[in-house]
Amino acid sequence: MFDGIRIKVCGLTKLGDAVFADQCGVDCLGFILYPQSPRYLTLEKYTALAPLLPTRRKVAVSVEPTLADLGAMKAAGFDDFQVHALHDTSLSKVQAWSKLVGPEHLWLAPKLPPGTDVPVAWLPFAQHILLDTYHTEGFGGSGKTGDWTKFDRQRQEHPGKTWILAGGLKPANIGDALHATGATFVDVSSGVEASPGVKDHAKLKAFVAAVHEAATKR
Repeated sequence: MFDGIRIKVCGLTKLGDAVFADQCGVDCLGFILYPQSPRYLTLEKYTALAPLLPTRRKVAVSVEPTLADLGAMKAAGFDDFQVHALHDTSLSKVQAWSKLVGPEHLWLAPKLPPGTDVPVAWLPFAQHILLDTYHTEGFGGSGKTGDWTKFDRQRQEHPGKTWILAGGLKPANIGDALHATGATFVDVSSGVEASPGVKDHAKLKAFVAAVHEAATKR
């Protein structure tokens, strides 16, 4: 945590990148278990990597997983579970995810079209809500910035939740993002990469430094 700001580095595929992220002092390491992502890591590869990883919180990232798949992620030892889902996903499915991993470990990441807010009925089932940039083709990972005004409004409307800002964050804009949104938890991936799944250590170091600088000016 940097002056009250937590950082998750997502899309990790290599041990060296995870170790460097740990050395930078980030709070969470994210691994994408969604086959359609260019940063996809199989659960088998993660399991082989896990004993070598730093002792930061590990986050499994998936898209509308089955209970069997989510159970396998839990068995693999992940600490938290970031689940991306369509905004009209049934409440019963959200409840089932929450029951399996616990609301304190579930990070819901609804895909919100313009003009659509996080479903209020979902909120009791997850402590963490992640807002990523909306794009029609996929679930996050676009590298484009999202609706910062919506994030700030939702955060203020539901202050009891932990709101995580994602989407197009990088060293050059993280200061503006923190100022515009009031975010205290950010998720970075493509903005600190050399190529999908391969982190640029200089960019990651610059990102952390920019978070620290912005936080001290609040």
